[in-house]
Amino acid sequence: MGFVDEAKFFVKAGDGGNGCVSFLREKFVPRGGPNGGDGGRGGCVFLEADPDKHSLLDFRYSSHFKADRGGNGQGSDMHGRGGKDSIVPVPVGSVVKDAETGEVLIDLAQPGQRFLAAQGGRGGLGNTRFASSTNRAPRKATSGTPGEERWLRIELKLLADVGLIGLPNAGKSTLLSKLSAANPKVAPYPFTTLEPQLGVLHFKFEKPCIIADIPGLIEGASEGLGLGHRFLRHIERTSILLHIIDASGQGEQPLADYKVLAAELAAYKEELADRTRLIVLNKIDCIDEEELEAVKALFATAGIEDVMTISALDEIGIDALKKRIGGLLEAQREAAAEEGRNNDLSD
Repeated sequence: MGFVDEAKFFVKAGDGGNGCVSFLREKFVPRGGPNGGDGGRGGCVFLEADPDKHSLLDFRYSSHFKADRGGNGQGSDMHGRGGKDSIVPVPVGSVVKDAETGEVLIDLAQPGQRFLAAQGGRGGLGNTRFASSTNRAPRKATSGTPGEERWLRIELKLLADVGLIGLPNAGKSTLLSKLSAANPKVAPYPFTTLEPQLGVLHFKFEKPCIIADIPGLIEGASEGLGLGHRFLRHIERTSILLHIIDASGQGEQPLADYKVLAAELAAYKEELADRTRLIVLNKIDCIDEEELEAVKALFATAGIEDVMTISALDEIGIDALKKRIGGLLEAQREAAAEEGRNNDLSD
């Protein structure tokens, strides 16, 4: 119940206040001019990307968000107050859609980014606005317009530097607990992880990075099978994918597991096939050196020679894996900086 990554909710902006019909009342001035003020604007509803939010859990308990209506105009040319806006905080990485059409309205990918979800109504005009040389005592005012209202759907795509993906029971949760201070549930049966888990990997001389443990995929996940189909979208924003493979599988099972993962990623979104990836053979504590060499040779026959070997349980190879992750992230940052410099020169 602690992690919610999609929700439907209703937004209603405030109605505009009504204009006022009023006339100047002064002693010895039997027919004073009009002095009715305008109505105030209705408040708007905004969604704001908040880096302190990591789930849509709040939407489980509150699904209607409304802004204040504008105040009515008054005499003596007093305009109504504007309605107070409603600011709804959402996690960074939230994608907002129209609930009826499914149209993507905004991708709130940057902290502090705002989206106008519902526009407040305009305030009505007081009778002062209708005074003219031929109508010096207008008895006309207009009502405020209704504020915008609609149903929206919000989906969260986690923002992480590294994504851990693998079939159920590949050891992703154990690895996350060794790479970071996260404390995910670990058990010797499939589908232990029922929701994405986040952890922070700290380096000695480099910036820390966020790691996301994506719940186990199975063959057919991109078509809706298993649990993984609900969380595939979280992989979209990760810059590095770690394929966690159970090296203790019989025969060609480790390579078959990798092919299932690669196929499901490509079926979900083709560009994921080009994402930086690292193959991590886990559970090497369950096999001997000869069996491990056979697994590595199996991957080599498929053209995959760059693999890391670890035992997350016994913490074998963890330091080397951390160093490799840090190197990949640093290379990506340097490439991004170089691209930025080239863009500046071209401008």
